[in-house]
Amino acid sequence: MLLDEIPVKTATKNLYIETYGCAMNVSDSEIVASVMLESGFTAIDNEFDADVIFINTCSIREGAETKIWNRLTQLKHLKKKKPELLVGVLGCMAERLKTKLLEKEQLVDVVAGPDSYRDLPNLVMQAEDGNKAVNVLLSREETYAELSPIRLNSNGVTAFISIMRGCNNMCSFCVVPFTRGRERSRDAQSIVKEAQDLWNDGYKEVTLLGQNVDSYNHEGISFANLLEMTAQVSPTLRVRFSTSHPKDITDDVLHVIAKYNNICNYIHLPMQSGNSRILELMNRNYTREWYMDKVNRIREIIPGCGISTDVIVGFCGETEEEHQDSLSLMGWANFDFAYMYAYSERPGTLAARQFADDVSEADKARRLTEIILQQTRKSTEQNKRFIGKTVRVLVEGFSKKSKDDLMGRSDENIVTVFPKSNHKPGDYVNVLVEKTTTTSLIGQVV
Repeated sequence: MLLDEIPVKTATKNLYIETYGCAMNVSDSEIVASVMLESGFTAIDNEFDADVIFINTCSIREGAETKIWNRLTQLKHLKKKKPELLVGVLGCMAERLKTKLLEKEQLVDVVAGPDSYRDLPNLVMQAEDGNKAVNVLLSREETYAELSPIRLNSNGVTAFISIMRGCNNMCSFCVVPFTRGRERSRDAQSIVKEAQDLWNDGYKEVTLLGQNVDSYNHEGISFANLLEMTAQVSPTLRVRFSTSHPKDITDDVLHVIAKYNNICNYIHLPMQSGNSRILELMNRNYTREWYMDKVNRIREIIPGCGISTDVIVGFCGETEEEHQDSLSLMGWANFDFAYMYAYSERPGTLAARQFADDVSEADKARRLTEIILQQTRKSTEQNKRFIGKTVRVLVEGFSKKSKDDLMGRSDENIVTVFPKSNHKPGDYVNVLVEKTTTTSLIGQVV
């Protein structure tokens, strides 16, 4: 990850941070940069000139961890050329595999869990003295509330604000409660102040982050209250949030979204499975029918709201009929977008301890392909509904395909591409949609 335009104090060491995984990890890397900057480090954008390299990791699936191991092997060659180089592994994988990380081929010098970032300068000093440095203690209080994140690789338009840490939902497939600990919410005033500071610095959109934002609660302030307080910073500050657990998102939240034009009409609502028996095994605390009622309620209160989801295929014991239930629910729900995965058993989870991972890899691969094809058709259909309509877009930067075009996202979180003209990042534009692809809207500014 590039770390651009970071203010530098008198610095003696260079730091390079590479981030993998979710938006929460991106936000955490911004906290890490802030902590290390205060200790005299300069953040740089390449590994070769670094004195310290931090890899901020994800443990949510086996493939994510495999990617990190491969990356550490690559860095081993760099350490041979530069013996004084220190490599640290941060985040969820550090929490889960602390001993293995330190022992395997001497690849890692520092290991720090998600609640240990304040201790990083001390851990680096220990490693410089030749000691293996570890802190993976989980906290019931740490929120990093008063730290000012260093916005990594910022486009100057959009930013993340972490509003809570940890998770109390013990979904049987998920490692997050074990790697990030129990839920604790930040002080609401510190969140609103961060949003105000970002607005004052020229940012036009904030995304409130949590493993389950809907369970935010600090001194009686609910997530609906916090969402309204953030929206009131400025009517032209766009507000998004992620992620919602279906069982916790309330009508109060939906009514606040409907009330404020600057709260985007978009909700990420992970379903995970379309079959009630599998949902019970996953410990999701809702049924297929309950989830469908929630989708209907969202669309009743917020007409036209964009909805995306997460889907896992091939969970323990999933039959072909139960897989078909997921396909049919996706067909009914008309999701705008979906993150789709084959089940990957994670050591230590309830599912790993109690259930057999008994769906064959071949069946998982086939089912995933079917889910992807289903969603691809639905995304294509959903985007076509915008042809001939005008959408409001916040310009974020250049299109990936052409410097003659700009891109931003619609209120419903759909990437929208249009000719550059005289517009620039941070501008709001109205785009008449002329054509669409599976993933984007294409049109002209009007």
